[in-house]
Amino acid sequence: MMTQLVDIFLTVTTSRRIWQRFLTAAGIYDFSESELSVIDETIAIFDGKQNMLATGSLAGNVMKYIATNQTDAAYFNQLVSELENRLSQRGISPYFVFTKPEYAKKFRYIGFKSLSQTDHGVLLEKGYPTINTFLKQYPRGDLAKRNGAIVMNANPFTSGHQYLVEKAASDNDHVYLFVVSEDCSLFSSEERFTLVRQGIAHLPNVTVLSTAAYMVSYTTFPAYFLHGDVDVVSYQAQLDARVFKNWFVPYFAISSRYVGEEPLSLVTNRYNQLLVEELQPEVSVKVIPRHKNKNKVISATRVRQYLSDNRLKELRQLVPETTYAYIITNQLTIKNRMKDKKWK
Repeated sequence: MMTQLVDIFLTVTTSRRIWQRFLTAAGIYDFSESELSVIDETIAIFDGKQNMLATGSLAGNVMKYIATNQTDAAYFNQLVSELENRLSQRGISPYFVFTKPEYAKKFRYIGFKSLSQTDHGVLLEKGYPTINTFLKQYPRGDLAKRNGAIVMNANPFTSGHQYLVEKAASDNDHVYLFVVSEDCSLFSSEERFTLVRQGIAHLPNVTVLSTAAYMVSYTTFPAYFLHGDVDVVSYQAQLDARVFKNWFVPYFAISSRYVGEEPLSLVTNRYNQLLVEELQPEVSVKVIPRHKNKNKVISATRVRQYLSDNRLKELRQLVPETTYAYIITNQLTIKNRMKDKKWK
């Protein structure tokens, strides 16, 4: 059969309708704007009569919306090979795929490795460095010690974040503090790492590490950045929590994970609930009441709002001196970023 591989432009209504109908027939139904808005490109294979045979999309380092209506593996292999070639041309490796559990076997046949799986989806990885490579750059956790863990974005690092880390440090022999690596926040990844390290410098039993693409990232948990609905949040949070449990917990011998109580963010609150459901009893999830200033919870959101409003005196009461000094020194640069609505 004569076939052709073409780029699909989802901005064209007719193309998007055909593409969406094809995916729906394959059992893929999530076409929320939060999922579609991050797609960089979409390709499809058509037969000589312009019937779609297979399709797949790229969103950064993630393959999405991959489906075929043929049992013949040739179309699937051709499709994925083309997506891999495009990623390779951009120098992107490793790369990942979200797929339905029934399709995971096809990806394993062509070299993908499973990172986590739920009843609704599987997250797989291919390329170099791998998650094992990432972990092995750090010493293993000591099984004889009580090791806690925290994952935070710290946009920026506040007194509330500091309070949470101090609580974990006092409860445990060692704490692994993972800072979200994704550069999708007002404060860059490098800035957030610096502010965290400065803010916990008085705690010798805390090690600050990167999450890379493996926790709370566009790869594992895009709804955190894109405000997906509750069902999407739950599905993605499960996958994210299971990556942590499958890989990070055994490597670092983690016995507890600390999170701040979350009365303000629906996404973060649901994520905390999923952590309790997914990690316990093997890993104890400690939900710590949020630190307050004048009976209001301290949040990075308030800090950013006070900066936007030039309420620097009030801002100073919400952050460590190290964070405050950085903001004052760089406030013009940071406030210029605020004009770009892609930062939050």
